[in-house]
Amino acid sequence: MALDELALFLDEHEEAVVEEFRKRSMVSEHDQFNGMIHLNGQAMYRMVADYLRSKITHEDIKLFASKVANERNQAQSNIGDFIFNVCLGRELVLQVLQKGSFPAELFLEAMIKINECFDVFLVHTVSRYTELKDSDLEEKKLYIERSHKDRLTILGQMASSFVHEFRNPLTAVLGFSRLLKEDYPDLPYVDIIENELNQLNYRVSQFLLVSKKGAVHKNKEVFSIALLFEEILSFLYPNIVDVNAQITCTIDPRLLLDGYRDEMRQVFINIISNALDVLQRKNGDKEITINGHRIDDMTAITISNNGPQIPPDLLSVIFEPFFTTKELGTGIGLYVCKEIIERHGGVITCESSDRKTVFSMYFKDS
Repeated sequence: MALDELALFLDEHEEAVVEEFRKRSMVSEHDQFNGMIHLNGQAMYRMVADYLRSKITHEDIKLFASKVANERNQAQSNIGDFIFNVCLGRELVLQVLQKGSFPAELFLEAMIKINECFDVFLVHTVSRYTELKDSDLEEKKLYIERSHKDRLTILGQMASSFVHEFRNPLTAVLGFSRLLKEDYPDLPYVDIIENELNQLNYRVSQFLLVSKKGAVHKNKEVFSIALLFEEILSFLYPNIVDVNAQITCTIDPRLLLDGYRDEMRQVFINIISNALDVLQRKNGDKEITINGHRIDDMTAITISNNGPQIPPDLLSVIFEPFFTTKELGTGIGLYVCKEIIERHGGVITCESSDRKTVFSMYFKDS
């Protein structure tokens, strides 16, 4: 009962302490609860007095802490301001008690109880505030992911509709250019026209794959990786000559892959084309190295170039849709590559240094 005397002393000085707290507390003018902060301080002051009287428990303090945490979260306030105000309140309570003529033993006992009350309140308020913030962040993250997926779905539908409409005349023009080449083999510029049309057809195929409709009605097949790269390098030959790049291709002729040949062709063309793009801006030797071999029960294919390093902070996002560093890039190329490779049960990684950038693809045996 001895602590009741100190609690009564606090009651008598409540008005002065609360006024001092109101003057010195940190309150943002943008805080929607700025008129409540000194009232919360007053409520906490009374809780301290009641805690000295043993009229309230930790559960009562936790309930009040939860209320304050909800306010601080809704106010979007700086939690540092709240902690400052709690420490200020503790300081004012202890200062006013020092004005009383209480025995040292009694004052020490009261100080332990007061600190315990403030500590319980502070710990539970901050813990609850953190839980609320984490929950808000998780909701925002889910909202962003849903919005992102919705946009990708809409893009896929638009791409599919546009590309199918676009591909019909493209196929006709490509067919007629091949007929012209057969009927007039010496006709100038036909090779250039055919190559440009093939490049355009390749871009169209990328959008089809983004729309998730590129693999419909197709059958898997077992095909030679070496022969596929031979075809790809022939297709990209004009670009390789234009860049003046040196290509080294070492593929085990026995290396086979079970999957969609056209899709894997898209992957390898995309990665090599990207390498040619970065080498275009490089001075000195321009090298692309392609390797294919077996590692235990996996097929490993690497495509490297000695172009500029990809900054470390970009390596983690290069496979994200719509990410691009090219001025006129679509940002879907590497995203499509990753989608195709994962659809084939494989993985793709990228490592980059000032010496070379390596794209590695691994496929487990079926």
